[in-house]
Amino acid sequence: MRLWLRGLACQALRSSWGVCRIHTQPPPPPIPEVVATWEAISLGRQPVPEYFNFAHDVLDVWSQLEKTGHRPPNPAFWWVNGSGTEVKWTFEELGKQSRKAANVLEGVCGLQPGDRMMLVLPRLPDWWLISVACMRTGVVMIPGVSQLTAKDLKYRLQAARAKSIVTSDALAPQVDAISADCPSLQTKLLVSDTSRPGWINFRELLRAASPEHNCVRTRSGDSVAIYFTSGTTGAPKMVEHSQSSYGLGFVASGRYWKSMSRRSENKEVDGLD
Repeated sequence: MRLWLRGLACQALRSSWGVCRIHTQPPPPPIPEVVATWEAISLGRQPVPEYFNFAHDVLDVWSQLEKTGHRPPNPAFWWVNGSGTEVKWTFEELGKQSRKAANVLEGVCGLQPGDRMMLVLPRLPDWWLISVACMRTGVVMIPGVSQLTAKDLKYRLQAARAKSIVTSDALAPQVDAISADCPSLQTKLLVSDTSRPGWINFRELLRAASPEHNCVRTRSGDSVAIYFTSGTTGAPKMVEHSQSSYGLGFVASGRYWKSMSRRSENKEVDGLD
């Protein structure tokens, strides 16, 4: 997720009509100008905006440029597994699928802005859809690796007071073994092509969900993600990322750590391909 977010953050396009409003206003400023603005903010040269939401201010604006023909529909997401199966989405397709996922979180799961959801999946396309859906709904995601044990899951669910968890068939039995000890846990989402008693099948709900969704209006300082430390010298501790530190902070790392740039009209436009 971090590498993917760095790449997309470098393509950040700020809309001129503010955050989470209907896209009927004039188009955003020229691409080089907007990218330079976001980079200046991430480097502390300009103040952080009061409101920011990565899904709306970056992904949806880029999708609008595709729709209006201002950029070709290049892949926003390209996933290939070990057997060669591919999933490839344009920004418009990623937006549509993540809005459907957002409706799943708000609808069946009943999650509201500020609620916490633990996300423990291998590298499946569903991971990225749900993470963007969390941004759209204001739900705070808590990523976890698939190697977590039942003890690890129990500690994190209790410490974070998570209301929901998303995982795969492999970890579902471990969650079932400790869920009774996690009173805050209300819904369990299963990413699978099969069903399991006591679990809600995410893929079935996604297929039936509406692609229409209004992004919540989030402040730059609102929480977007919580990571647990490795716990080297004690119990793992929670580390919070805000909407701006997660979305805007990676603009600089994408440029200076990953060297993401291209030449356009004799000028460098960061992160564009």
